Amino acid sequence: MSRRYAVVDVFTAVPLKGNPVAVVLDAAGLSDADMQATAAWTNLSETTFVLPANDPRASYRLRIFTPASELPFAGHPTLGSAHAILAAGIAAPREGRLVQECGMGLVDLAVAGDGQLELKLPTATFKEITAADLAEVEAALGGRAQASSKPAAVHVGPTWLILPMESAAAVRALNPDMARLAAIERRLGITGVTAFGPHPPGAPAAIEVRSFAPSGGVPEDPVCGSGNGCVAAFRLARGMIGAESSYVAAQGACLNRAGRVAVRIAADGGIWLGGVCVTVVEGALRLRAGPAG
Repeated sequence: MSRRYAVVDVFTAVPLKGNPVAVVLDAAGLSDADMQATAAWTNLSETTFVLPANDPRASYRLRIFTPASELPFAGHPTLGSAHAILAAGIAAPREGRLVQECGMGLVDLAVAGDGQLELKLPTATFKEITAADLAEVEAALGGRAQASSKPAAVHVGPTWLILPMESAAAVRALNPDMARLAAIERRLGITGVTAFGPHPPGAPAAIEVRSFAPSGGVPEDPVCGSGNGCVAAFRLARGMIGAESSYVAAQGACLNRAGRVAVRIAADGGIWLGGVCVTVVEGALRLRAGPAG
């Protein structure tokens, strides 16, 4: 059966930059195994499958797979899939809003007239990590956390261990031992590690971000929405930023992807992540139909 298919670069307006997500727009009838096999075949950090909503409040339902497993939520696949869904006419915004149904429940999206999309991050929960675990992570990454920081694991669906560093340059200098890091991720039960550090004042972006998830088949995610969301939640909880603030994060420089993530903290403390997207592939996949997913 032929199914509509798109690949969208997220957090960029330039094709072949940002972070690509593969979107299967007609996924009804595919089995879980079909979805996982397709995600392994595309070999992108995430592949999504668009389905009719079960919840009447939702515009559509989205399932999100890495090459190795399913995720309840992820940031750049949410934005890229919304871009593809709007382009394909599958859903239309109501008063500038879309509602995505996924494993984490309902996710609100805002659609701006200039093509910018924003998602509201699911509520974050925190778990502190031990000094021994931190030392092991630092050794695997090849870099040290900022001396005064208190790294933590932040859960928004995926769980990222957030590591603040002294500078953007220190973040870019990381050279992880991926096998060692994957073993740590499995032991701690986390999706991966996201490091961030400040750029000098006046730079185009406030912080540099890198996200590593080798245990999930993604050694380095080019531009990670959920990782950036966890960084924003961490910075808010640690008093680094406050309500009604905003900033731009840079990610992907080490992979030549030059992504930009717009982060906005609402008056109520809600975290919104935004960016622009560009479609780079449109076509059809021939996938067999199995038991419905």
